[in-house]
Amino acid sequence: MAKKLRVRNHRVVLNRSKGGDVGITVLLFILGIFMFLPMWYLIITALKPLGERNITPPNLYVIKPTMQNFIDLFSNMNSTWVPISRYIFNTIIISVAATFGCLVLGSLTAYALSKIKFPGRTWIFAVIRYSLMISSTVAGITNFFIFVWLGWLNTYWISIVPVWASTLGLYLMKQFIDSSVSDEMIEAARIDGAGELRIYWQIVMPLVKPAWLTLLVTTFQTVWNSGASVYVWSEQLKTFNSAIATISTVSAGASSAGSVVMMSVPIIIFIVNQAKIVETMGSSGMKD
Repeated sequence: MAKKLRVRNHRVVLNRSKGGDVGITVLLFILGIFMFLPMWYLIITALKPLGERNITPPNLYVIKPTMQNFIDLFSNMNSTWVPISRYIFNTIIISVAATFGCLVLGSLTAYALSKIKFPGRTWIFAVIRYSLMISSTVAGITNFFIFVWLGWLNTYWISIVPVWASTLGLYLMKQFIDSSVSDEMIEAARIDGAGELRIYWQIVMPLVKPAWLTLLVTTFQTVWNSGASVYVWSEQLKTFNSAIATISTVSAGASSAGSVVMMSVPIIIFIVNQAKIVETMGSSGMKD
């Protein structure tokens, strides 16, 4: 792809050939198809009757669509000793509580690291930044002993509180506060007598709305889609994803219907806030 840079009135203009633009468009279209195929296959499987699901090789279309799989999902699960409404309730409670706590603690900590000068804040942020490269699996054994000591095993807390300490959310908020809120504005508010919490709530949070909206969406999506926790074994405390994993061993159609229900909520939320998310990711330097 040919590129030429021309400087005009102190502005850099990037010219790309039409062939290069067409090539990029075609490549992205092909990649988009491959990414969409699993989702499409899941949707049509949820709409297929039993006879069409047993066809080999499977079709990528539905001949006689039906909603029976969705009916079976709710009717069969409601006949068990733990109804499906309980799994959905657990998923909503855990997702909302974890997301809200992550937003509050992440934004407060990010504001302190960004705008409050205290000894060691640069070192603390460096530790937080480097911790992004460490998988949570590495700390699994240590976390287990901590959870046992706190008495959180087989409780809601074990699925909620660890999300509050999300380093990714903290990093996202700090990067956006650094770029969107000037130190002069904060100092002016302090001179006028505003406290730190008032500055945080009335000045910082409105200015970084795209960032905390993005944090809300991404955290909610992550928690909503998370699988069964190894620290929770009571069926009454498990989420909808755990129920889907159990259903998949009995009925592929019902499990596909459950997966469609699960993925529709974060997709709708993401579409509604797409512009804010793209703006935040670009400002913070995040690409994923």
